[in-house]
Amino acid sequence: MRPVVFSQCLASFSLCLKFRFKKFLVLALLSSLTGCAAFQSSRANIGELYNQAAQNHGPDRNPIIVIPGILGSKLYDDKTGKIVWGAFSREAAHPKNPADARSLALPMRMGDSLSELTDSTRSDGALERLKVSLWLASVQPKAYAHLLSTLGAGGYRDEALGESGAIDYGNDHYTCFQFDYDWRRSCAENAWLLGKFIEEKRHYVKKERAKRFGPSSKPVRFDVVAHSMGGLIARYYLRYGSQVLPTDGSLPKLNWAGAREVEKLILVATPNAGSMESLMNLNEGMNWPFLADYDPALLGTMPSIYELLPRPRHRVVRDAVSGEGIDFLDPEVWEKYHWGMLAADQRDNLARLLPAVKSETQHLEIARDHIRKSLDRAKQFHAALDRSAQVPVGTQLTLFAGDSVATESELLVKKGRLVGVKKEAGDGTVARYSALMDERKGREFSRHVITPIDWDNVTFLFESHLGLTKDPEFADNLLYRLLERPN
Repeated sequence: MRPVVFSQCLASFSLCLKFRFKKFLVLALLSSLTGCAAFQSSRANIGELYNQAAQNHGPDRNPIIVIPGILGSKLYDDKTGKIVWGAFSREAAHPKNPADARSLALPMRMGDSLSELTDSTRSDGALERLKVSLWLASVQPKAYAHLLSTLGAGGYRDEALGESGAIDYGNDHYTCFQFDYDWRRSCAENAWLLGKFIEEKRHYVKKERAKRFGPSSKPVRFDVVAHSMGGLIARYYLRYGSQVLPTDGSLPKLNWAGAREVEKLILVATPNAGSMESLMNLNEGMNWPFLADYDPALLGTMPSIYELLPRPRHRVVRDAVSGEGIDFLDPEVWEKYHWGMLAADQRDNLARLLPAVKSETQHLEIARDHIRKSLDRAKQFHAALDRSAQVPVGTQLTLFAGDSVATESELLVKKGRLVGVKKEAGDGTVARYSALMDERKGREFSRHVITPIDWDNVTFLFESHLGLTKDPEFADNLLYRLLERPN
């Protein structure tokens, strides 16, 4: 099984787990944390650069909303009281326990739409740190703490950290908000929730500004910093506001309703044209040695992972014999090759997820139905994002992406199995072309970039997927764009 790249600290963590020496493992974990902390000491210059701008909390400065990527929000089961995602410890859910696996998987039912498949699991805050309890050691590798720390250097005071008492901001914590969400569900559903979140925070900020600076007719607008899949949610919201995807498979009206609320949308390592990791994870699962295995049947219940699939038109998956491109968004392809939860070795896992259904035949029928619904939703979501359109005046769209790590970009299908055949520049999870949404992929080379996304600015850095968020150059450029760049 292939691991998902979640953060640089966690990547080091997984590599260390391949060794059998416990002492070495614990030391390596602590070394990883020390490396993350070392970034803080290099932040002094960043603080000096933006010290004056950071102290300006006036009404002319937009509040920030941070949107994490997939796996970046904690999940909690209201029924069992367990942490479903966000910790590897005794009190947390474990995917090999059937009841725990069902609390992480989304329900599957014939005839019900994906939006109707709900359960008792909910998001419970952004994942600043991932708690890991291992033998006698308990450590908390940082996840999105770097991004929040960078914003802190810019004078942004996070509401969640202030309200929880994690950091004492006094009453000055109305300038930064974390949007946590159930990352298992469709990005379009979460974009609808983002709209409600922004409406709530807009009223809150307007009230706080009136208390501090007096009444103002100036509308409250937000700057949004979104990592990975969070960028897809933000892009959909920017284009369609709180519209959901129509049930008839058509596209929502492109009204740019979200752009009226957002002045700057900054995407970080966003897979705008998908990530090959999603296809591999749906077929091979996700494995962190000695911690947890998330099998293809469990991951296959999550519509968001299908929405992270690449685009077949880019010819990134081809038949090993004919060389022809394969439409991996076609349910019949999954049936033909027995992919994902249709694989023979997933029969027991399907039965574990569907305990009320006793027939193996019915298990497969439900799985086929769920795959079809998820692929149809993914195609519809892709089409909604991929239509070419110019961002309205007054809203800026910025991209930060990595292009120094060899990243899986093309696969061959050999006897039904997916085999990597090509790697290209990226961040280890998202290829450069995908972040840019470069339509030259799969075509003859052209010097001119072809993309449906109306970028205002693009910055490439020599960093990995989450390593981008702790890179000093990223911090410098991010704060410049937020605090000093002219509108």
